[in-house]
Amino acid sequence: DSASNGFSFKGIKDYLDCYRSGKLTPSQVAKNIIAVLEDCDKSTPPLRAIVQWDQEQIMLMAEASTARYRKKCTLSYLDGIPVCLKEEFKVVPYHHRVGTVYLGTEPETEDATVAKKLREAGAIIIGVSNMHELGTGTTGCNPNRYHKIPRNPYKPNHCTGGSSSGSAAAVAAGLCPVAIGTDGGGSVRIPASFCGVVGLKGTFGRISCHGSLPLSYSTVSVGPICTSVADAAIVYSILAEPDPLYSYGLKQPKATLSDMCAPDLKGLKLGVDWTFFKACDPEVLSVCEKAVEHLKSLGASVVQVSLPEMEEVRVAHVICILSEMRDFLQPDFNKHFQEMNLETRATLALASQFTALDYITANRQRTRSMRFLQEIFTTVNCILTPAVATTAPRIYESDLLTGSSDLSSTARSIRFMQLGNFTGIPGLVVPIGYSTAGLPISFQVMAKWWDEAVLLRIGLKLEQFRYQTKKPSIYYDVLA
Repeated sequence: DSASNGFSFKGIKDYLDCYRSGKLTPSQVAKNIIAVLEDCDKSTPPLRAIVQWDQEQIMLMAEASTARYRKKCTLSYLDGIPVCLKEEFKVVPYHHRVGTVYLGTEPETEDATVAKKLREAGAIIIGVSNMHELGTGTTGCNPNRYHKIPRNPYKPNHCTGGSSSGSAAAVAAGLCPVAIGTDGGGSVRIPASFCGVVGLKGTFGRISCHGSLPLSYSTVSVGPICTSVADAAIVYSILAEPDPLYSYGLKQPKATLSDMCAPDLKGLKLGVDWTFFKACDPEVLSVCEKAVEHLKSLGASVVQVSLPEMEEVRVAHVICILSEMRDFLQPDFNKHFQEMNLETRATLALASQFTALDYITANRQRTRSMRFLQEIFTTVNCILTPAVATTAPRIYESDLLTGSSDLSSTARSIRFMQLGNFTGIPGLVVPIGYSTAGLPISFQVMAKWWDEAVLLRIGLKLEQFRYQTKKPSIYYDVLA
């Protein structure tokens, strides 16, 4: 808990303080959120963060939580906390559209594991959030009739980032302090970075993907988008455990938050490959270099490391994720081609050019890269990079009609993201400043497999580097 000067996002603790003191009940907060959901899509331009919500469902969960607070028998730190889940997850009773117009024709009757766990923790699910169609892009631009273009709360004429676009926009705009996304090529970390909030991609398999559309089974991890590192730690501790329905995470070690609140960073070795680190816009680099100095001032040592074969990693990750998506979406591509956004069609058409040989070679590269990382992590605890090489790109008029496809911009967005998805290591992004145009700039910390605790420890200290939090131009205070 830190004294804030000026604006600060409302986090889990603010909600709990209101509930425990009796200042507000979960039911009153839910009513405020419903009013905000009605308002934010009538505004010009509409926010389009939450694309499906149901007043009755929200109130049912809120009233149950209010009764638990009255009896002093709450279920967890998330009891009464508003959350949303990316449309990639099955959430009763919403349509599991995954950003398309053709999937999820009937309402869902079964929850994804993460939705089920959030309900069991007493959270109030306020709806499902917008996403890039089928998770195939990094801008979040989705021009189809059910979704439309979500807006960046800091600058509404800029992208949110994707593919968990609505999740990041909802958190940054104050609709809820917690959202859940998926990340196969930066899809939690890019929108969190562009929208100036915290995003955690767990180790591959750490949080169950059961009940989300299995677009790419070897690169996708689930993670929370929150207003603070502490909140990300709370959500992580509730969601991170083996799920009998999700075989990839069965053999994981127990999730801990050990040493997370240590007073300093003494004894930690932070690895930086400076050549790789500097491959970003000058404005991003300048803030990120200062953040490294800040971590050093807290007792950590910064060690020069070499991340080998990053160009090979870049190509191999693209081959893996697109080949797997193309394989899974083959029937859709044949049957629903005309209903897909133009960008999705182009991406899947490109993916069909990869051969089995390409895919096998890419996976051999994965084995090599994981071995390199194993060696690097014997000498350092973490690897530091900027989060995204640029700030959020502009939304153009044509994007509203046809979406956006700019491969060089996509490559810049995912440059620092791909290593984590390709090898399965966890990554945390934390906002550390703003560009002269007022757009958020974020920093990334990656650690060895299953060591999310050290990310959260460093993340808490990174938050202290940001001397102020700027208020987004679209922001709703639902506790007011």
